[in-house]
Amino acid sequence: MAKSVYALKIWWTDIEVQSMRVDCKVASRFAHTVMTTKAFNTANASQEVFFEVDLPKTAFITNFSIEIEGRIYVSEVKEKEKARHQYESAVSSGQTAGLVKASGRNMEKFSVSVNIAPQSHVTFTLTYEELLQRRLGSYEIMIGVRPKQLVQNFEIVVDIYEPKGIAFVDVNGTFITNELLPLVKKTVTDKKAHVYFSPTLDQQKTCSDCEETLIDGDLFIRYDVTHPQDIGEIQIINGYFVHFFAPDDLPQMPKNVVFVIDRSGSMEGEKMKQTREALMTILSELHEDDYFGLVTFDDIIELWRPFLSKATPENVTEAKGFVKTIKARHMTDINKGLLSAVDMLTSEKSHSFPDMSMIILLTDGRPNLSKIQENVQNAINGSMSLFCLGFGYDVDYSLLDTLAKQNDGLARRVYEASDAALQLQGFYDEVATPLLLEVNLNYPGNAVTDLTQSHFRQFFKGSEIVVAGRLQELETNTFQTEVSANGVKWDSVFPDQEYIFGDFTERLWAYLTIQQLLDEREKCSAEDKEDITAQALDLSLKYNFVTPLTSMVVTKPETEDTDEKLIADKLTEGTCSFHILKR
Repeated sequence: MAKSVYALKIWWTDIEVQSMRVDCKVASRFAHTVMTTKAFNTANASQEVFFEVDLPKTAFITNFSIEIEGRIYVSEVKEKEKARHQYESAVSSGQTAGLVKASGRNMEKFSVSVNIAPQSHVTFTLTYEELLQRRLGSYEIMIGVRPKQLVQNFEIVVDIYEPKGIAFVDVNGTFITNELLPLVKKTVTDKKAHVYFSPTLDQQKTCSDCEETLIDGDLFIRYDVTHPQDIGEIQIINGYFVHFFAPDDLPQMPKNVVFVIDRSGSMEGEKMKQTREALMTILSELHEDDYFGLVTFDDIIELWRPFLSKATPENVTEAKGFVKTIKARHMTDINKGLLSAVDMLTSEKSHSFPDMSMIILLTDGRPNLSKIQENVQNAINGSMSLFCLGFGYDVDYSLLDTLAKQNDGLARRVYEASDAALQLQGFYDEVATPLLLEVNLNYPGNAVTDLTQSHFRQFFKGSEIVVAGRLQELETNTFQTEVSANGVKWDSVFPDQEYIFGDFTERLWAYLTIQQLLDEREKCSAEDKEDITAQALDLSLKYNFVTPLTSMVVTKPETEDTDEKLIADKLTEGTCSFHILKR
């Protein structure tokens, strides 16, 4: 399930939170969220107000402003180095008052503080956008709400519009008690859904005489759309198009999968226990037409069998017996572990084995071999996919992310918690059912330009492929499209249609293009990196996205005597990146 995370929190001393509103509009999976919070300093002295938001790691901030008694900080997105120079020039007379940092599994933390005068109001407004990704058959919006006090006017408003129709909408929450449940209003028609939650002050209270709030947790909105089971869904607006492709009714492809398991000393204890637990469940869920293998590594490689085995009940039972014996031991040699898996998959390539081959690596280590990326990429050579699961915070996650991207896979961090085994199993479920291999989405060569990625090595049940681009002619009324994959072909002509949220296709195209350019930077040659970076930077500035290449600078109006600036950066793994400068 795709997750989009929105959370609010105010820290205060004699600060009254008068209103909080989350307004999320989703048009064809593209979410535009505006979060507005208004607070009042009831004290007779100046107070520092902290505004904190958890937002999706995949989201791009597009605007942030602060209004204090009619005076507004305005924002501007700048190239990161220019913003950083502006920051450094003020450091000698300024101080850091806020930051952005990793705060959870799917989110990053936006935190800012300002001083406001006695009996004064402050209003924070944050806007950001992201493309929801389909996982396990649904999209998910997770709205975290932690105001830490009763709020006079509290509202969550979510509007979803899907032109092909909405299949279902489910709403629930960790803080939704039997008393609060009737307050969650859900309206679903053919193409639109509306979710509204606005408890009164009394309804927020933990008891009639209490001042503590019940609103402390996460509201989940899960939904799916009606997916055409052939060519997919195309929308054309103002010269830009977006193509969604998600057929779920295809037969499952058999697969070859090798699990590469870290058994180094750092996996001792709960990590190894949870890994064994997850593998026992995953092995039970293998399809009988699948072939599989097990590779364990520390500084020594050990194979369950030196060849792939069909997932018969007998073989699965034997493999489970092997899994029970895996124990943490010595050092970490990810390089040899991965290359052993590649050898196993490539040595048995024949007509009797499926073409869909993948490696699933689970490790908590930090490889000490500098050439591991080159070694693995050369060995795989585009013939299989590599999925990397990094256990805990000490793992070299950036390396795992690059390894996965270079080899048509993806990386995820597994968080050390009581549900780690479920996290492992949940990730496997996403890639457990391949439906298509070597998917190509083709469009007339003289009709489109600036295409996002249109070739995908695999398509898994419950996921979705999204391609966007620009049309050469703005007045195009029809659109020829062809999708092909491992012997299957669809083609169709789509008519131009009108949709609400009129410019979302252009911003979706820009968002998707930037994300893919940033990914491409991780695996391209040194010669191409400069050009790819320049393209991503230009789009980030044009569309006002805070990305890893840009920063958002917020300043007071020029009429102010003081020079106060805020600089917001996009999070990178393990860094802090929001600063408020005060003179």
